Amino acid sequence: MHSQAITMAGRRAPRGLFAAAALSLAATFTALQPAPAAAQAQPQPQLRAMPDFADLAELVGPSVVNIRTTEKAKNQGRGGAQVDPNLEEFFRRFGIPLPNGRNPRGNNDDDDQPQRRGVGSGFILSADGFVMTNAHVVDGADELIVTLTDKREFKAKVIGADTRTDVAVVKIEATGLPAVKIGDVNKLRVGEWVMAIGSPFNLENTVTAGIVSAKQRDTGDYVPLLQTDVAVNPGNSGGPLLNLRGEVVGINSQIYSPSGAYAGISFAIPIDEAIRVSDQLRAGGRVVRGRIGVRIAPVTKEVAESIGLGKPVGALVQGVEPGTPAEKAGIEAGDIIVKVDGRQVDKSVDLQRMIGGIKPGTKATLQVFRRGSHKDISLTVAELEADSAKPRAPTPAESQSSSAAKAHLGLTVIELTDAQKKELKVRGGVRVETSDGAAARAGIREGDVILSIDNTEVVDVKQFGNVVGKLDKNKPVTLLVRRGEWVNYIVIRPAR
Repeated sequence: MHSQAITMAGRRAPRGLFAAAALSLAATFTALQPAPAAAQAQPQPQLRAMPDFADLAELVGPSVVNIRTTEKAKNQGRGGAQVDPNLEEFFRRFGIPLPNGRNPRGNNDDDDQPQRRGVGSGFILSADGFVMTNAHVVDGADELIVTLTDKREFKAKVIGADTRTDVAVVKIEATGLPAVKIGDVNKLRVGEWVMAIGSPFNLENTVTAGIVSAKQRDTGDYVPLLQTDVAVNPGNSGGPLLNLRGEVVGINSQIYSPSGAYAGISFAIPIDEAIRVSDQLRAGGRVVRGRIGVRIAPVTKEVAESIGLGKPVGALVQGVEPGTPAEKAGIEAGDIIVKVDGRQVDKSVDLQRMIGGIKPGTKATLQVFRRGSHKDISLTVAELEADSAKPRAPTPAESQSSSAAKAHLGLTVIELTDAQKKELKVRGGVRVETSDGAAARAGIREGDVILSIDNTEVVDVKQFGNVVGKLDKNKPVTLLVRRGEWVNYIVIRPAR
């Protein structure tokens, strides 16, 4: 069978050779023809060799430090499960209870005893000993030990830490240190190679590399993060993210992982934001931010179209805190803030960052969209208290269920009492007594307060009935409804 197969292949060989020769001549002829103009004009991606990170690691490595932290931890008791101290930094960061039952913050009732708590990374900002790291690396530490690549160790002092951006600055008593170079995040491109150096699991000066996966990821309150596929693990926190020129473009801060180990997605704080924070920390030990006193939520495409805003831009005001600049200036629940001092608010998170960047005591002009038209409102920005607790944002379920309805879709409403209006700080509105049909399916509950219908403010039950009576029952209607402290726009579509 073997020799027969060879023979058969031998007989067919000339045909194959002829066919190959014909194809070769055809390909040569085609290659000699001029390419179409459109094909010639189309830009081709530039192919480059894989980068060599060896020189980069050798150049920047001495500027990266290992940070060990200790605190007065509590006695674990006999038989308590032991936890790798290098993993405890991860458990603290995400609030996961430790396997031995201890609180990740170390709050237990036994006698105090010094114990190594965690490991992180950092990098040298200046030759005179200022080091940048993450706020969660130094949080709660009683002692910080900074180790350089030449094995020198220093006790460090926390100059300041900002939990909102997760940036901290510490100081060691040393001079002539190799400081890093700061890069330009604005020039960083998605797909560009980047490298991280840190101490994952206390393995000092570990080098990992990858690419920038995305920019401006909204996973932080005050900082849009860089997303990469660089391997980052517990202990990498606070270490630098570097471009191929050896410049720091970010601080490795977070990972996305259901298991706690690296899963291909990591996040870094952009260095330009971190430097702004560190400058304030070095100058005064804290960061000063502005506030106006509103609770906000995103504007959906459906809501934007239904109320005449057009595009889903801006921040929906869900509530106004009493005695704040927003209340004094006349900002109302249901307003959509679309501009701050002429700058467009594209997403709700942009408002928080814009206001936070305004110096307290400064006047600002907000443009709001209210009941179908735009209005400019001026106010004086107040200071965000450094130790104030962040207000709880409404859950998606609460936002979705905080909906509105129409009388002809199964609603009955009653008047608000004067006491209720005073408590809610509203001029008018009606209270939902019963909800059925499309209203109930949309999530309307007894006790919800309807404030407006299709950009028309609701005054009382009679006026509510008049407005509803003029609506086209075959078209969607948009209502502004308040439940508790929160308000939201909801589009109710008639059943088909």
